[in-house]
Amino acid sequence: MSGARLDGVDAEREVQLLSRVIDTISGGLDLGRMLQGVARLVTETTGTDVCFVHLLDEQGRTLRLHGATPPFDTLVGKIELGLGEGVSGWVASHGEPAVIVDDKNADPRYLYIPALRGEEFTSMASVPIVTPLGHMVGVLNVHTRLRREFTATDVELLRSVAGLVAGAIENARLHRRLAEREEALEQFAERTVEWTEHERRRLAGEIHDGISQRIVSLFFHLSAAADAIPGDPETAAEQVALAQELATAALDETRSAIAGLRPPILDDLGLAASLESLGHSFPQLDVQVEATRSRMTEHVETAVYRTAQEALQNVAKHANARNVRVRLYLQRDKMVLEVADDGTGFDPAAIGANGAAAAAAGAALASQPTGFGLAAMRERAELLGGKLELASAPGRGATVRLTVPLSPPLAGPDGPLSLSAGGAGGPRPRLGGPVAGPPGPTAGSGGPEAGPPDPRPGRPGWRAHPRR
Repeated sequence: MSGARLDGVDAEREVQLLSRVIDTISGGLDLGRMLQGVARLVTETTGTDVCFVHLLDEQGRTLRLHGATPPFDTLVGKIELGLGEGVSGWVASHGEPAVIVDDKNADPRYLYIPALRGEEFTSMASVPIVTPLGHMVGVLNVHTRLRREFTATDVELLRSVAGLVAGAIENARLHRRLAEREEALEQFAERTVEWTEHERRRLAGEIHDGISQRIVSLFFHLSAAADAIPGDPETAAEQVALAQELATAALDETRSAIAGLRPPILDDLGLAASLESLGHSFPQLDVQVEATRSRMTEHVETAVYRTAQEALQNVAKHANARNVRVRLYLQRDKMVLEVADDGTGFDPAAIGANGAAAAAAGAALASQPTGFGLAAMRERAELLGGKLELASAPGRGATVRLTVPLSPPLAGPDGPLSLSAGGAGGPRPRLGGPVAGPPGPTAGSGGPEAGPPDPRPGRPGWRAHPRR
């Protein structure tokens, strides 16, 4: 570098500064400690009085103070600026350095922050922290109490420091994300083991209390029939008939236990038709199903099906509802499942971690066939990269909405499939024209993303079939 330098900083000191910065950022991945060290080195080597390092948040909308020299190091994490706010916000939004020699208050970019005591400092230089790929990371500022003119070479030196720091910041953030992902994987593994053990206990209990007991009774009835055959054929026939009933019941329970592991209907009919069949299994409810055919991986299909199953089970047990709408539709690159009822509703704030609402709420999400409840439904959604939302109010029904990413979004060749299921009457024709469909344009249409109409019964867009 040539020309004037920061307060007489020569080439040797420049090299020393950059070398010490490299040593500091190479000393570990603790972002706070690294930035504190860099701020201290900058002020020591350049003869400035204070140094601040502001970093953009993950959304790139807010600058937060992450590094500062004393006495302002106690303010780390407490000072925030919006993008474009103050000199630092201006530098971050424009990607250009800014220099103020004196009379900061006359500069329209300047924003006085009492905690930073700007009145004690006269001159400042601010440079963007940008990665080699051009990604804005934050802003580095230096201030002096006495008036000082920062030259172009001074600014370039600060930008060189900022460039070195930018790469280290990115590495530290990537390391943090990796650590968070590893922690999430560990938690997932623990939950998987817990769920596996829970399922084993559940199946063992079902087999012991149901199937095994029926088989024992079947054995006794057959033994009684064998003893009665020589002298009392009528009694033998009665015992055989009872044994047949027990065998049928045991077979049904066996099939139910198998379905508890992986619903065979998903493999036979696909998700859309499986949801229709699921609606038929709740004869006390009028269940209307509208599903978009879409190809998804098996574990995602199972998760969507289980969520619908558990939500319908909640409605049947707790909601005091007559009508339920189940909708499965594409929303850009996501698959959305909605289960809405016209029941008594409840206050979502009363839902506890175990999925049970307060008794006064009028409805609850209690233990499910799979035994996990609302908390596990949410965890299942999160593990798929999606989310589970619950909307309700006393007297206004409830809506469970599962959103999972679908990449790439694939719609069936026949488009939306409208189905109805309810009671013993089986499939019913749709009345009064189509019900409200999925929101606006489908994935890939290029139109704006719009939310679906209110799916709850009794709201605009709801059309219930007459009860049979």
